[in-house]
Order: sequence, then structure tokens, then C-alpha cells
Amino acid sequence: MKKNIHPKYYKEAKVVCACGNSFVVGSTIPEMKVEICSSCHPFFTGKEKFIDKAGRVDKFKEKMTKHFKLMEEKQKQKARKKQKQEEEKETIRQRGR
Repeated sequence: MKKNIHPKYYKEAKVVCACGNSFVVGSTIPEMKVEICSSCHPFFTGKEKFIDKAGRVDKFKEKMTKHFKLMEEKQKQKARKKQKQEEEKETIRQRGR
């Protein structure tokens, strides 16, 4: 390693959480203050709540059903148009005979 380019490493850097919990880690900063830690975070405490705000899943499903209906209608229109063209070609052939 090159000398004089690396920051000082503190093996016992103190981390203090807003909830009052503190622990020791290794860091380049001697003391850190954090807002949330593993003892107060909802995921680690088991108080996690899954809330589907604004029904995002339902909105997505609704959007997809509309999309598939639209695609289906477009395919039907293409089929009708193709059938109409075929009928016109057939009538032109019959007139030419």
C-alpha cells in the first residue's frame, strides 16, 4: 500500500442511533450518528407492515386487462379489414370474367 494516501482507520468507531442504541464498528470516522438501526427498524423488529397504497397492484392489473382488450380489438379489426379486401378482390375477379 502507498503511504500517506489512506484515511485513518478506527477499529472501535462508535455508532449512536436516535433510539438510544449504540454499538462499535470499524470505520474511517471515529463517531457516527444514525437515525435508524437494526434494533428500531420495522423489518428487524417484526413490526413491518405491507401497505398497498393507492392499490398499485389493482391499478396494474386493470391497466393490463385494458391493454389486452385493446390488442384483441385491433386484431379483430385487422381480420375484418383483410376479409373485406379479400371479398373486394373476389368481386373484381368475378366481374372480369
